[in-house]
Amino acid sequence: MQERKRLEDIIKELPEDLRKELEDFAHYLWEKRRKKIKEKPKFDWAGALSDFADKFTSVELQHKISDWRINEK
Repeated sequence: MQERKRLEDIIKELPEDLRKELEDFAHYLWEKRRKKIKEKPKFDWAGALSDFADKFTSVELQHKISDWRINEK
């Protein structure tokens, strides 16, 4: 069975431009992961439809929101 090369060995064999590209990609993945872990959900939308509470039931609001989204496109 063919022996797998270690990641470090593969990286050493890459030309300089590809090593830089790999470094940029690794940094992107690290930042993406860090942001996922760090960010907490925001509820700044909560209460945004409170003006409609007297006019619609929750189910009617769901349908109305769906209509609004469809009409935006």
